[in-house]
Amino acid sequence: MEDNRAEQKEALEVLKEFNGRVLKNMNIVVKELSGKRLDDTNQFLRGIIDAINWEVEVVNGTMELLNEDKERIKKEQFNAKIVAFSDAIAAKDDQKMADAVQALIPEFENLGKAAEEVTA
Repeated sequence: MEDNRAEQKEALEVLKEFNGRVLKNMNIVVKELSGKRLDDTNQFLRGIIDAINWEVEVVNGTMELLNEDKERIKKEQFNAKIVAFSDAIAAKDDQKMADAVQALIPEFENLGKAAEEVTA
């Protein structure tokens, strides 16, 4: 049990470092998807999708620790925004993707704060 907790903390330590870069890139891709597309926007978006997926895996594996003594991550709300992003990607609609990423940014900011709190 204690080993699992240590592994969860370690995963959240990595997430903390990674999260800031993901948030920065999320803000950039919102601009690109909102009409300022660049030649590499699709590749950039793919990298962000991969990063988001990795963070979601960490959240799923550490939810017990993240919400141990109080609810820091509202799982249903978080998941609903991930599903909306997934739907926007499937629709291949730039504005829907931009809106979905914009809606995810506060969730990922909160995730960074929650990870900071439980690893302190």
